[in-house]
Amino acid sequence: MADDSIAVVDLDRCQPDRCNYECANYCPPNRTGKECITERGEDADEGDPDQIRISEEICLGETCGICVEKCPFDAIEIINLPSELSEDPVHRYGENAFALYGLPTPEPGNVTGILGPNGIGKSTAVHALAGERIPNLGDHETDPEWERVLDRFRGTGLQNYLAALEAGDVTVARKPQYVDQIPKQFDGNTRDLLERTDERGALDDLVDRLNIRPVMDQDIDSISGGELQRVAIAACLARDADFYFLDEITPYLDIGQRMVAARLIQELANDDAERSMLVVEHDLAILDLLADTLHVAYGEPGAYGVITDPKSVRNGINEYLKGYLDNENMRIRPSAITFEEHAPRATSKGTPLVEYPDLTKSYGEGEFELHVEGGTIREGEVLGIVGPNGIGKSTLAKLFAGSLEPDTTDLDFELDIAYKPQYIDIDQPMRVDAFLSSITDEFGSSYWNTEVAQPLQLDRIMEQDLVDLSGGERQRVAIAACLSEDADLYLLDEPSAHLDVEQRVRATSAIRRYAENHDATVMVVDHDIYVIDLLADRLMVFDGEPAERGHASPPQEMREGMNDFLADLDVTFRRDERTGRPRINKPDSQKDRQQKRDGEYYYAP
Repeated sequence: MADDSIAVVDLDRCQPDRCNYECANYCPPNRTGKECITERGEDADEGDPDQIRISEEICLGETCGICVEKCPFDAIEIINLPSELSEDPVHRYGENAFALYGLPTPEPGNVTGILGPNGIGKSTAVHALAGERIPNLGDHETDPEWERVLDRFRGTGLQNYLAALEAGDVTVARKPQYVDQIPKQFDGNTRDLLERTDERGALDDLVDRLNIRPVMDQDIDSISGGELQRVAIAACLARDADFYFLDEITPYLDIGQRMVAARLIQELANDDAERSMLVVEHDLAILDLLADTLHVAYGEPGAYGVITDPKSVRNGINEYLKGYLDNENMRIRPSAITFEEHAPRATSKGTPLVEYPDLTKSYGEGEFELHVEGGTIREGEVLGIVGPNGIGKSTLAKLFAGSLEPDTTDLDFELDIAYKPQYIDIDQPMRVDAFLSSITDEFGSSYWNTEVAQPLQLDRIMEQDLVDLSGGERQRVAIAACLSEDADLYLLDEPSAHLDVEQRVRATSAIRRYAENHDATVMVVDHDIYVIDLLADRLMVFDGEPAERGHASPPQEMREGMNDFLADLDVTFRRDERTGRPRINKPDSQKDRQQKRDGEYYYAP
């Protein structure tokens, strides 16, 4: 194989007991007597001995690709690497396994961001920077040594950091990606967990600013996803460390809570010139506000990943959205991700799907109460729902879906409603394909594959069990399950959680296209401003006092709705001059003050 190609075998998908080794039988080098594709044998360091291995020295590369086409389980990838990758990988997991090229550079006193798809090696990089894994520099057959690593990075920005790490002089604090796993690892209440982490004496301030004091004495397994996220952020930032790594700070948080978390991270970095902060984040508006420098990660998820040298945050995000990295002369996506330059879009004045009355829902005396002003939902529109957490958005979704009854009015829509809840519970002992085929007769049809499966990238997880899915994979399956139902109204609660930027765009496009092609009406609750910007025709805005009382306005046009929503949060957005993407203005900046005076909180150029 050419030096710029690798072969990857997914051992979770390679099933030799269910095939006839078509990959080996049709391999051109094998047919000439060479041993290119062979069984792993008893000396395999991982996997089933009957599973295959591919000799990268003999393989003809991507120009052949016969084994890729013949494998009935899509277990093989032959990939031409970018020609710019002249060095060996920083780490490779094994023969025909994932390879990572490059590492991010923590900068003392700064927040470093990483932007890229899931499965591209960001966690591998962090394991290396945290000292939890010595990079093997691509040589997976011998024990890795720090001396070789230090020699590899001599003269780079990483030299001093790695030398301190090898000497044991770097302490690390981490916030995990999937906070819903915390209750499975910790048995106790919030106070017990957080007090163990208070190494800087800053816990009280963190608890108040993140507004988690009301749950301090609750059991960890009884609090919501948004509360778990804020507890995890507090636990990480309360530690006294040299290197902080925060993996996705925004899932389940509203825009106000995201702003608070971003400010806390920035303050901690600025407070000590020796501290380094590394943040992986898919909410581009928050990443833009939060980071001082940015690494872009690209490649083929599950096969190889490349982490670029640091870029300015604005240029890094814009290049990522454009799909072309200037310094690297590398195209990472066939087409650009674009945003509308101006907000007022021509919304359909279509036929009303349903006119709903004023609604009230109370959970009891002294408990949360929601008041909803009556309004009209139109056929074929996508209605965005925005507002703080704990304000009643999910309660409204449940009222419309029929899983909750309003207090005073009989809400009988006579509509078929498909509902994707905020917190996904699909831990059923069945495969993804069996689960989805049980929902729709269209499963596997060309229409379903084109409209649902392909945009949500379900092909590679169809044969996995639901219980083995990651958070992002589970989210995509849940969106597919909702869109696969035959319904008049589709309700999706926070579909962007745990999806990377490209997956969010794909999911958004799938939802949008489904609504347009089927004249379907969709209601979407989400906190990612980019998702709402790309998706919604009109907005329903919630305000009030979280956990006490909520108020929902009737659906309104985007400009009016966004201005009402952001004015309540005291946050302004501007449009990037080059890409049209929304960017958060720094609080009390000249632009922020001017837009507030003009009453234009979102759509100013």
